[in-house]
Parts: sequence; C-alpha cells; structure tokens
Amino acid sequence: MDEPEPLRHVEHVMGTVFSFDIREVAPADRPRVQAALDGAVVGLHRVDELFSTYRRDSQISRLGRGELTLSRCDPEVRDVLRMCEDAEHRSGGWFTARYAGGRLDPTGLVKGWAVERAARMLVSSGAGSVCVNGGGDVQVHGGPWRVGIADPLRRGELAAIVEAHGELAVATSGPAERGCHILDPHTGRPPAQGLASVTVIATSLADADAVATAACAMGAERARPWLGRLPDAEAFVITADGSTWHTSGFARYSAELCV
Repeated sequence: MDEPEPLRHVEHVMGTVFSFDIREVAPADRPRVQAALDGAVVGLHRVDELFSTYRRDSQISRLGRGELTLSRCDPEVRDVLRMCEDAEHRSGGWFTARYAGGRLDPTGLVKGWAVERAARMLVSSGAGSVCVNGGGDVQVHGGPWRVGIADPLRRGELAAIVEAHGELAVATSGPAERGCHILDPHTGRPPAQGLASVTVIATSLADADAVATAACAMGAERARPWLGRLPDAEAFVITADGSTWHTSGFARYSAELCV
C-alpha cells in the first residue's frame, strides 16, 4: 500500500523561512492535521507580532521601552521571559534577554520555542512524523530524519549530519548568517575567542536554542567545559579557524557525511 502524500508548507515570517514536513498521516486524520498546520502558521505570525524587536508596536518593544507592564502582556510573553530567566540562571548569566540600556531581546530562545510549539501542535493533531525547520533550527518527532549542520566557513557545504529518531531538536548559533549578533552580556561586545558555530542537540528546541546562544556568547575557552558538563544536551562546534570538536555523546547522533 502506497504511503500517503506528506503535507509540506513553507512560510516566510519572523525574518526567516519556516518549513514544515509532515508524514505518516492517516487519511482520516488529514483534515485535522491540515487544520493544525494552518493554526501553527497563524501562531508563528502571532509570535512575530508579540516578540519582534524590529516592530515598535510589538509587546516586547513596548515592554522594553517601559510603555507596557509585564502583567498587561499576553501570557506567551510572560512564559517566554520566565524561560529566559531560567536559561540565564542555568548558563551562569551567559544567556540573557535583558541588555544594557534596558534593551529587551529574547531572540536567543523565542524562535526555538515557537518551532517547538508548532511541532507539538502537529503531533497532537495525529501526525506520526513531523519536522519543523525555522531558519536552520529544527524540531522533529518520529522519523527517522537526517538534519544537516551547515559549514559556516564553506557556503553550501555540510560539516556534519545528525540522525534523529523520536523527539529531538537541533539548534545552531553563530555569526555566519546574520553577522556578530550574539554579544558577551558582561561587556556588550562580541565574545573573545569567538566561535564560527555551535550546534546543540536536545529534546527541546527552546532549550537547545538557549544553550547554543549562551555557548557562542562565552567564546571557545569557556564554552567547551560548560557544554561538556550539560547532562541533557550534546554539541558540535566549529571554531573560527575551521577546526571542530564535539561533546562525548554527540557521536551517537552523528551519521556518515558523504563527500
């Protein structure tokens, strides 16, 4: 019996591209999964309205300027800022959503959270296998899936491949796509011993996104021992000179890279 056609969709929102690949959908569940996909896309646009630091009317922008109190914000804003506070505590302050001068920017976590939430909506609707990719940060369920890690120093090439089964998240941070947008929160300047990219594997994409951001902010000397101590995440790192290293458990997710 032929497998049913996958549901696929691409959406431009939050300044990047989100792609949905939904498989193992029983015919009877297809209308419900399609409705969940439509709802997930609407949800991404709502996240942009709430959290965009480029929109003066977003709740995050208004909150940062003191025009809005946290108690008057949508529950999603309060939830994300609580998650940011937790990530700041777990990273010893290297992840932060609050910068000098009162600037409020949860970008290092919110995209991962939005992708993770969208993927869970689709799984809850009856999809057996789901992959949601938001600007290179990926949350999967089911599978197997193969997720490529881009080489930031060799455009168009892959540095590694992650083989994903079940619930897994892959987040990458670094300056390759957007320039040096991750700063040392203690100095407000680009991190010393900057890294070309940090890819983190975890169950939750919100967590993986925050860890990858914190590790980039730390720079090479601090990031390596910190990543190695994390109990629920693995990492693959490309340094500024093109060398690579990874945490001890990364190999169990790594697939052969054909060249």
